[in-house]
Amino acid sequence: MIAIVDYNMGNIASVYNAFVRIGVASEKLKVIRTAQEIEQASALVLPGVGAFNDAMMHLREQNLVHAIQRHVQQQKPLLGICLGYQLLFEEGEEGNKTEGLGLVQGNVVRFSIDLPIPHIGWSTTILRQNKEIFDSLPQNVYFYYDHAYYPEVKESDVIACETEYGIRYVSGIQKGLTFGFQFHPEKSHTFGLRLLSNFVSILSERGFI
Repeated sequence: MIAIVDYNMGNIASVYNAFVRIGVASEKLKVIRTAQEIEQASALVLPGVGAFNDAMMHLREQNLVHAIQRHVQQQKPLLGICLGYQLLFEEGEEGNKTEGLGLVQGNVVRFSIDLPIPHIGWSTTILRQNKEIFDSLPQNVYFYYDHAYYPEVKESDVIACETEYGIRYVSGIQKGLTFGFQFHPEKSHTFGLRLLSNFVSILSERGFI
């Protein structure tokens, strides 16, 4: 089962519908809200829209933090999208400094550039082509973004893709079977759906679904 974590931070329906569009059967796709459901899930999707500190507050209130961490420690797949990507890191400064999930080394900071903030719209994303998650995608591909913060990643070997917006920053990571992307694949049309299809293929090939 692919479980989409609902922690009251938005865009659950659009992510769910994107997986349906790429052919994931309803019996293999579920929206979940409890730690027990996380423990039963083969793979997690952690989406999100909003502020880092609010998101971590909701995850703590629903007792989901340790369940998500255990899921990754058990080497089960996880896909973080937008705010869900940022939550994978050690700390975020949005609102006030807040401890994240700590699954990837790095801190999430606000853009300090002479361009409109938040960064909203389509941007070229530079992919590392040796990543299975990017199968059949061009090296430079447009994805849709909507964010004011980005992670300063401390682990160079997890970098999957980068984007330039005033600065060049890490817009995607892969650490084992933990994936995270700053852009919204569910809003990025053909290429975004291709990335989600690749994620599902990885799950299938490794026997998670």
